[in-house]
Amino acid sequence: MSEAGHHAELTRRRMLQGAGVALTAAVGTAVLGLAGPTGTPAAAAGPGGHDTFDEVYRGRRIQGRPAASGHHHHGADYTVQIDGEELHVMRNADGTWISVVNHYQPHQTPLALARAAVVELQGATLVPIA
Repeated sequence: MSEAGHHAELTRRRMLQGAGVALTAAVGTAVLGLAGPTGTPAAAAGPGGHDTFDEVYRGRRIQGRPAASGHHHHGADYTVQIDGEELHVMRNADGTWISVVNHYQPHQTPLALARAAVVELQGATLVPIA
């Protein structure tokens, strides 16, 4: 390869690397800038990598947070509520989440699970399990 061709190749590589870094930074900034309905972050990292969330989704208030100590239903160390009523959730061995509302449809996060439960409820009230 000629000297001029070698420099041109390095320039193209550097441009592509620079574009990759810029894209990564832009995506990171966009993700950090996401906000909930009140202008505060919709989710914040909690203990164990679980997200804490509090948002209105399709007119329903959904909340999730690490469970208070001593409250570990079916091995779930996490509490999800829809309009103030607890949605019983369970974490599967593969790390996915299920609930009493959508027991056969696993979700990757408690937030995704809560949103899917709201959709499945179709406006019905969540009835507490005794």
